[in-house]
Amino acid sequence: MQVNEVEALFSRGDGTYLFARWGRPIVPVVFGVSEETLSVVKGAVEAVVALAGHKMAETDPELGANLMVFFFTDWAELRAVPRLGEMIPDLDALTHRLEDAGANQYRSFRFEPNGAIKAAFVFVRMDTELAEVPAEVLALNQAAQVILLWSDVAFRAQSPLAKAGDMVVLRPEIGALIRAGYDKTMPAVAQDASHALRLWARIGADAGAEPEAAPQS
Repeated sequence: MQVNEVEALFSRGDGTYLFARWGRPIVPVVFGVSEETLSVVKGAVEAVVALAGHKMAETDPELGANLMVFFFTDWAELRAVPRLGEMIPDLDALTHRLEDAGANQYRSFRFEPNGAIKAAFVFVRMDTELAEVPAEVLALNQAAQVILLWSDVAFRAQSPLAKAGDMVVLRPEIGALIRAGYDKTMPAVAQDASHALRLWARIGADAGAEPEAAPQS
């Protein structure tokens, strides 16, 4: 991975550079899945959090849960979820836009005063395409995309995952980048593209690490 590729992963569609990582332990809660799938989703989050060297907790003292993952079949279902509109601004308009676009996933973040990630909401509409994706692969993909504030166009051309024999794993360079982003010497938030050079310098030292595999159900 070259420096310009690292920079592109945190350069938004309007050209601005923005990096952020979680500033508090992650507390996930998952809606709309069976008990078996719930363990797969939480296992994927735990695996990626461990990869990053970050922490999880049983509860967030301010929010209770700070990573909310919703699985459903129609965007209209979200409009009926009690109090969700209090957490997601303009929920009605947003879900109608996503319906019109035929979107099957969306992520929304909330931030600490210093800009670090405070909470995240992950919405996954299980359309025909996603229904064919194994639960462990879908879970790992979402966990990878919520561990950092990636660019809004970061993975349009290429998924953060890759095949490794019979397994699906995080692409090694993405795993290394996640670890670099959580390096204790690195800032929790960055808005200058020179930050990408610092990330890239740390990736080289991590090049030989084993890729993270999708947890098996």
